Amino acid sequence: MDFNNKVVLLTGASSGIGYELAVRLSLFSNIKLVLAARRIDILNELAAQICRPGIEVLPVKCDVSQREDISSAVKRVIDTFGRIDAAILNSGTSYRMSHQESSFLKTEEIMKVNTISYLYFFDELIPLMKKNGGLIAGVTSLAGTRGFPYSGVYSASKAASSRILESYRGELKKFNIRVINIKPGFVRTPMTDKNKFYMPMLMEPARATDIILKGLKKEKRIIQFPWPVAILAKLVKLIPNPIFDYFAARVK
Repeated sequence: MDFNNKVVLLTGASSGIGYELAVRLSLFSNIKLVLAARRIDILNELAAQICRPGIEVLPVKCDVSQREDISSAVKRVIDTFGRIDAAILNSGTSYRMSHQESSFLKTEEIMKVNTISYLYFFDELIPLMKKNGGLIAGVTSLAGTRGFPYSGVYSASKAASSRILESYRGELKKFNIRVINIKPGFVRTPMTDKNKFYMPMLMEPARATDIILKGLKKEKRIIQFPWPVAILAKLVKLIPNPIFDYFAARVK
């Protein structure tokens, strides 16, 4: 998609990939950029930083785990700009938990932010885009390939959101609504900064954003990177269960 002269909604814009995407998207001509996240103070600072003649930036406080927040955010965009041409659903959360540490509250948060929010957004966006088409891109993860130890809920949430995007991509094609699945490996963000394990080919947000924008411009169905980790994820998926279980049981 050419983002010039478009209304673009970006969630998770207050940090990491979302923050970098906001900066890069602001370079397009006549773009109307909606920045959504829980931390409105950071969004206001970011909007002041990237705002320039020829573009409009609208910061919107939105907790994507709450359906009411999503409905309110979308309504505000429509009231302000009249349409949404593209939505980049980038919000995400993660906790590394063992079976002993797992809590329902953390599990519910991960599933609502990483998965259920997609259904909320599709419910709002599809009716708006059916007439003139549009683009919906969701940031999932290569971690959705299998159920990795201590990341069972996170892996499940990303696998589920990937399947949702895949399913809707086929259903919505006839309405010219393009659905894209963005599947990063490890990217240096506040979320991954919590990890104490080795993260292969850890990528900086600026490089990840380059790859994402290139893929979005080409409207690739799946944008996955870095390619060695993407290939490794495919190979891990093919490992027989007894072998996978043997090594998984030795992860600490």
